[in-house]
Amino acid sequence: MVDEVVLKNATDTAWTVYRARDVGPQDSRRCLLERHLQRRGEERESDTEELAGFGIAYLLRLPQDEC
Repeated sequence: MVDEVVLKNATDTAWTVYRARDVGPQDSRRCLLERHLQRRGEERESDTEELAGFGIAYLLRLPQDEC
């Protein structure tokens, strides 16, 4: 089980980096990011930086019209 603080910090970090690309704060991809990181954290123990890196990579792979 992923630590909720680690998950929140990783999500916030990845989302902040991704939003620098002119993505709105209410973009629905944040929900996809949260679910992705939750699954990643459940698969194996991860720290905030590692999960944030996974999150950024995931967001960059999403098609722009995904959401």
